Amino acid sequence: MTTSPAGSHTGGPRAVVASDLDRTLIYSTAALALTMPDQDAPRLLCVETHEHRPLSFMTETAAELLAELGDTAWFVPTTTRTRAQYGRISLPGPAPRYAICANGGHLLVDGVSDPDWQRAVATRLAERCAPLGEVTEHLRRTADPEWVRKHRVAEDLFAYLVVERDLLPPQWVKDLAEWAENRGWTVSLQGRKIYAVPKPLTKSAAVHEVARRTGTHLVLGAGDSLLDADLLLAADRGWRPNHGELADSGWGAPTVVPLVERGVLAGERILREFIAAARD
Repeated sequence: MTTSPAGSHTGGPRAVVASDLDRTLIYSTAALALTMPDQDAPRLLCVETHEHRPLSFMTETAAELLAELGDTAWFVPTTTRTRAQYGRISLPGPAPRYAICANGGHLLVDGVSDPDWQRAVATRLAERCAPLGEVTEHLRRTADPEWVRKHRVAEDLFAYLVVERDLLPPQWVKDLAEWAENRGWTVSLQGRKIYAVPKPLTKSAAVHEVARRTGTHLVLGAGDSLLDADLLLAADRGWRPNHGELADSGWGAPTVVPLVERGVLAGERILREFIAAARD
């Protein structure tokens, strides 16, 4: 890794705000969870299109808050998405200087993956967990084509399946998690996707590197899934919405606030909390 804080900035924002994207700040149509009457629903802004179709949204109020946050803190999108998937998103406001993709596998600086960070990640994975090929072979051997729709490998770093949730046997996921645990990997079920991710591949490690480079000492975080737990634990203060793996399991920590809001309105609340905490 770099020995000097590339892009360090003294006298600027005092906080790094690292937030998961999907089902935390941005939401698919299926994940909006709007329970009020249609006439009372908030106005939505499309922030992602794929194959010419609108895919992800945030409220217009959340969009305004996100632009305001960019004037207050280093906003760092922190996602399990690949770089290509992240590139489909068009968030309000200036493009973030830093972004984290592939669950910490890529640290983007002005949109370009930092090669020193890539090498450091590759070294950690080689030393601390079973190889990707062993995991993908196990998935192909044990996952039933009756409920698997796609096998995917992301950035040559981790694997995931796209499944039919109604047909997915819960015991299979539990067995996979136990098998992966013994090989230094973790399993996360998010919507229609089952992720198998190396334990050394973490969002928190990349966020710590951003904090080092920017010279900030306050880290704020938000996320909804098991893959966000390390980020929330590493943050000085964190928030989780009232949906997703963490909420469903009752997961909590002393520095993490469980919100009552669900769906797209949780994204609004998280941004308000970020702004207040960054200014405090």
